[in-house]
Amino acid sequence: MRTTSSLLALLWLAFATPGYAADLSAQLTQFFQARDPQHAAGMTVVVRTPQTQWPACDTPQLLLPGNSRQWGNLSIAASCGQNRRYLQVQVQVTGEYLVANRQLARGSNVSASDFRLESGRLDTLPARALLSSSNLADAIALRDIAPGQPVTATMLRQPWRVKAGQNVMVIASGNGFNASSEGRALNNASAAQTVRVRMSNGQVVSGRVSEDGNILISL
Repeated sequence: MRTTSSLLALLWLAFATPGYAADLSAQLTQFFQARDPQHAAGMTVVVRTPQTQWPACDTPQLLLPGNSRQWGNLSIAASCGQNRRYLQVQVQVTGEYLVANRQLARGSNVSASDFRLESGRLDTLPARALLSSSNLADAIALRDIAPGQPVTATMLRQPWRVKAGQNVMVIASGNGFNASSEGRALNNASAAQTVRVRMSNGQVVSGRVSEDGNILISL
């Protein structure tokens, strides 16, 4: 019985009309556009899997693994009842991304004026490429960056708001209470990053660095 069902599915796909291909492509495009509405207008989905291996129903249920990348080459599950197929697709996205305006030396302080936005394929950029110039004030280059080079998050860091060995104020807050005490930072950290602090009693705690340099702990 299963062999017969498989044969029927293959025959159905063999005689599938171009309209079915368009419908599946449209469904996949809508699926990925809903997943990333910010870039929906510049998105195209290309199905790499041969049509003979496509699901044999009009509206398959589409599912992506939770750790899937946002764009590029992806594998998506398409289910028709108990029959599940995996489709290889390429999600192409066009949009704006950040590049360097000039040569930036490692260790130099940079600002938003050192960068510009260019338009192109986002799915072909290096991992963690920056798509805007926000949060670049007083940033520090971690490596040499050439003019016109796409900028990634690993190329820059914010200035240290807290440095190892520095005395800091730790503020713990919970439901209806606040407590504060001084300690010594054990690592460097920028605002919004996590820092470990050794308290006066020897206990080590972890908290988030605030913009004013205090260490915040939520209980």
